[in-house]
Amino acid sequence: MPVPDYQTFMRPVLLILSDGQTWKMRDLYARLAADLSLTDADLAEMLPSGRQSTYMNRIGWAKTYLVKAGALHSPQRGTVEITGRGRQLLAQFPERVTTRALSAFPEFAEFQMGGPAPSAEQNGPAVPQTLSPEEQLDALYADLNASLHADLLAQVRGLTPAQFERLVVQLLVAMGYGGNVRDAGAALGRSGDNGIDGVVKQDALGLDKIYLQAKQWAGNVGSQEVRNFSGSLTYHKAGRGVLLTTAGFSPSAVETARQIGNIVLIGGEQLAELMTEYGVGVLTRSTYLVRRVDGEYFEEL
Repeated sequence: MPVPDYQTFMRPVLLILSDGQTWKMRDLYARLAADLSLTDADLAEMLPSGRQSTYMNRIGWAKTYLVKAGALHSPQRGTVEITGRGRQLLAQFPERVTTRALSAFPEFAEFQMGGPAPSAEQNGPAVPQTLSPEEQLDALYADLNASLHADLLAQVRGLTPAQFERLVVQLLVAMGYGGNVRDAGAALGRSGDNGIDGVVKQDALGLDKIYLQAKQWAGNVGSQEVRNFSGSLTYHKAGRGVLLTTAGFSPSAVETARQIGNIVLIGGEQLAELMTEYGVGVLTRSTYLVRRVDGEYFEEL
């Protein structure tokens, strides 16, 4: 089965802990994975950030919410046990425990709202939540990046060929090619360049060079263009090259580059991602730090 959302984990967590024992979180993770028949693929699934497995993150948030609601108690770091309120929830909700059920407890409502619990008259229908807070943040970040990438590509497609050639050279230099040498990159783009639009030094001393070809195409670049670029590299006695486009590559172009072996293909989406990652053509408007409690700090006081 797919990894359940964090609310779906709440009742199974309470049910396991109803044995009255104090459980270590690592044992709880393993027991829930077995009880819910999660596959190796399910357990290997990671959050978009890549920082934690999805199932551990969702169990962790289920546990956090249940603790905030007073349904669980954590006697020491990494352990958890059920409370009387947790047994009450098991009896009251035989199918599923949700954040709406937890909102009946003032402590949880205050935690969730960041202030005093609203009165019954102020309570509207609960908004369904299937993603943990961290997953919601990751999803929002992905949406913002997708919008940014679309805007970036629109700007890049409006450049002149000469401007696009300078951009791809600046991108490769920003990625670290050529080190801090002032002439690490140079846009060629002149008559007689034999199919080469730019060149960057692979190392600070210029012992090896990478040749670039930049194409502002609306449609996918085909295999013939890859072969033509390979011929240009041979003409320049170049060992490797990068073919960049604002569009994409046909399957045959990808296969041709794989067979040739010394050409890297960068399509429009990856181009936007690299520009974002290395700060080319973008500004950082705001930075948000996501912090967590350092339990070891408080244990050492």
